Amino acid sequence: MSTKYDLPEDATLMMLDDDGPFRNRMARALEQRGFTVSALETVTEAKAVARANPPAFAVLDMRLEDGNGLDVVEELYRARPDCKIVMLTGYGNLATAVAAVKAGAVDYLAKPADADDVCKALLAMPGDSPEPPENPMSADRVRWEHIQRVYELCGKNVSETARRLNMHRRTLQRILAKRAPR
Repeated sequence: MSTKYDLPEDATLMMLDDDGPFRNRMARALEQRGFTVSALETVTEAKAVARANPPAFAVLDMRLEDGNGLDVVEELYRARPDCKIVMLTGYGNLATAVAAVKAGAVDYLAKPADADDVCKALLAMPGDSPEPPENPMSADRVRWEHIQRVYELCGKNVSETARRLNMHRRTLQRILAKRAPR
């Protein structure tokens, strides 16, 4: 059962993610919590909405097929400096979190994020430290996500990824062949 939140009068929200099922699920969950959601798939669409009708809130994926969610953060802040933004990513790491917060995001959450965690981050008062997530990723999942990110950044080259992670190539191949841990 979803919780109703004490939202401001303007509860418009942009949901940007190229993962269709996740985007639709999150958009529905945020609508049930009182937001007026526009669900978008591309950076191009999001920039157009940011210029034409900037929302009060935004939940943006970091890595998208046609670009980076940070570009949308900049566009939103040009059009509406009071917009509260939460960045989501399947590849959580410190450097991208710092970049997101420097660009103006109020928080940075790893996927799969819970709708209540997103709401808490969006509605937190400035200076409040966010509560820890109810169900954070396991250490195995964090490790797996890191390996996947390095693998992607190395152009899916197993040998180069193994070298950079200081890991035996065959060990890496076994890890890549398995499903993501919970």
